[in-house]
Amino acid sequence: MKARIRAEVFSALDDQSTPRPPLSHENLLINEMIREYLEFNKYRYTASVLTAESGQPEVPLEREFMANELNVAEDSSAKAVPLLYGLLHHFLSSKEEHKGKLFLRGSATVSSQEPHAHHNAES
Repeated sequence: MKARIRAEVFSALDDQSTPRPPLSHENLLINEMIREYLEFNKYRYTASVLTAESGQPEVPLEREFMANELNVAEDSSAKAVPLLYGLLHHFLSSKEEHKGKLFLRGSATVSSQEPHAHHNAES
């Protein structure tokens, strides 16, 4: 109940005059991984605000869909925790195997969007 009230308060305070950019596929996946992590750790208020603020669909994406989109295969123990834990474990454990660093490239989707404006204290 509190989470719903907080989300509704946020929605009422949210500046609707500035339309949000469309939710990119990458942001949809990132937001969903964050929501899964937040809900797993019982950060329900934060998850409800994330959903309201980001425009993420109310119904969570299916775990199998997320894993397929990320090209990840999981065993049953991995499915018991959020995908972020499995990804982090993979990179932390592969650090010893691969002495070099992983080279990340910027995304055309993200780099073409304006960064989110930060609200100042006067807002």
